[in-house]
Amino acid sequence: MKPQTTTKTQSQAWSLPAANWGQYLQPSRLETLAQRFAPISLVEMEAAALLNRTDTKFVMSETQLGRVLSTLDQEYSMLVVGGRRLNHYRTLYFDTPSFDLYQLHVNERADRYKVRCREYTDSSLSFLEVKHKTNKDRTIKDRLATSQPVAQMTPEARSWLRGVYPLNPQALAPTLWNTFTRMTLVSKQGCERVTLDVGITFYTAERVTHLDGIAVAEVKRDQTSCDSPFLTQMRAQHIHPRGFSKYCLGVSLLYDQVKKNAMKPRMLWLEKIMQGVSYHE
Repeated sequence: MKPQTTTKTQSQAWSLPAANWGQYLQPSRLETLAQRFAPISLVEMEAAALLNRTDTKFVMSETQLGRVLSTLDQEYSMLVVGGRRLNHYRTLYFDTPSFDLYQLHVNERADRYKVRCREYTDSSLSFLEVKHKTNKDRTIKDRLATSQPVAQMTPEARSWLRGVYPLNPQALAPTLWNTFTRMTLVSKQGCERVTLDVGITFYTAERVTHLDGIAVAEVKRDQTSCDSPFLTQMRAQHIHPRGFSKYCLGVSLLYDQVKKNAMKPRMLWLEKIMQGVSYHE
């Protein structure tokens, strides 16, 4: 089954997506598995923020994710916010009218940026963020706390961006909304965090699409020598690392004018997972 795309009405253009988190997700099994993990608070987790780190991504079915989670509750704690282990996120990405940041990524530039507003809806926190993937394969994140989600670039936002973003912030405009539900594992050794995203949905000013049954895992470590039971389980399940950008996938699905050749293999591979095909390579 391909990602399903629908058209929004004009009155919905760039409005904040409704937090209808149950529409594309049946999380009961994941919620049951999540209860096995010892809780960790946001304050405790942020003591090791990992803003300068190495990232390794995996994409799998929610069924595969369930199998992996069932083996890890002795190795990790799980973030709990407001009593919830499955937490809700909204992200608005910014780009230029010619999609320069998208092009940097799909053309596999080693040094690239993403600019986004991220809202942690369960804790009512929001940040304007810049993610910089360096040519040394490090991810550096700068962020500015905001009183509410930044839906349009303001003079204050542009002023902050000039200190952390080398391109012209004046050219940035809202491009893509993304919502998802996340579980966050925190290593009991303290050197690793694993985010697990499901219920992934993309919006533009006119269109909506969602990924049924897809889970995206990102392993974040401050050093590659850190022992990772999660990576051990990925190898045991024959699930291999794969580059995956929510932003690039959403743009390629919802914008007709962008170049998509580099994204087509990923789209076909995602379709196989959504159809229930075990696909590890």
